[in-house]
Amino acid sequence: MLLFSRIILAFTFSVLLSHIICGQGTWKTSRAQAGGDLVAVYFTSAEKGWIAGDAGYLAWTSDGGRSWSRYVLNTTEDINEIYFRNDSNGYLVAGKKLFITSDGGSSWLDTTIYRASDFRNGTPEFLSIRFSDKKRGLIVGSVLNRKGDAVLDSLVMRTEDGGETWRRVIMPSKAELFHLDFNGSSHAWIVGDKGVILASVDYGATWRVQASGTERALFNVDFHNDDEGYAVGGKGTILRTDNGGAIWQKVATPFTDTLKRVDFADDKNGWIAGFGGSILSSSDKGKTWTKQKSGTTDNLYGLFMTKKYGWAVGASGLLIQYQK
Repeated sequence: MLLFSRIILAFTFSVLLSHIICGQGTWKTSRAQAGGDLVAVYFTSAEKGWIAGDAGYLAWTSDGGRSWSRYVLNTTEDINEIYFRNDSNGYLVAGKKLFITSDGGSSWLDTTIYRASDFRNGTPEFLSIRFSDKKRGLIVGSVLNRKGDAVLDSLVMRTEDGGETWRRVIMPSKAELFHLDFNGSSHAWIVGDKGVILASVDYGATWRVQASGTERALFNVDFHNDDEGYAVGGKGTILRTDNGGAIWQKVATPFTDTLKRVDFADDKNGWIAGFGGSILSSSDKGKTWTKQKSGTTDNLYGLFMTKKYGWAVGASGLLIQYQK
């Protein structure tokens, strides 16, 4: 009877373990003919998505990544981010350029949003773009010196008419700003160099500094409501908040690779991608993280996750597809 009980227990444990393993999903690697690094990825559905990176490389798929088609964009600037507000309206930032599509990416329009006289002593560099609704949006980055090798000031541009016109917002920090996120309301957050976190409650019209508790560069931020948010950065830095950033807590992990992207598919399940092929996952609102088998040691720069599928992109045209 004891032996029978042990057999049943072992069988039950094996079934539970198989469910846990299956629930984690798998990652499959491939390469795009990009000629450089891929740094951005965005999907509007399981079938249709975009990847982009160095020297203006842009490609799209309509079959879930089984094949990719090159879109020749009129720029050699590195593309830093792709973002779609809905299936039709998308944006990408590349150096000092902004491209907009209103037809799901069939065509991209090079859109000038500043005058040369606005930056007499430097050159703008756009790194991230987000919209809170169809009218109000933000672009963040920095103002570089003429040589492009030093940051002179932070940069935030704001629109209230869907991107027709933009104006610069004066910020309380001069640090380079890497990424921003709206949570679907008037609240927004920006992260940047030297642990900078900035927050707004009026669609980005005004900003205040939040205490991050770190001097490490923070490269990505993700919020899904007014309270719960996450930021990642240098040397394995992971921060989380459950009160809108009034208090940021550092999550203790053994991971030390620089982390570039964090993306939560829902309020509990999140992923992080970074250097050395690092992919981390959490199922408890970011309180603990486990390392997944990514199948690569190349650096990862971009991440897009949903409950059922996801993508990471990285060095030398690297593509990694997640399937549950």
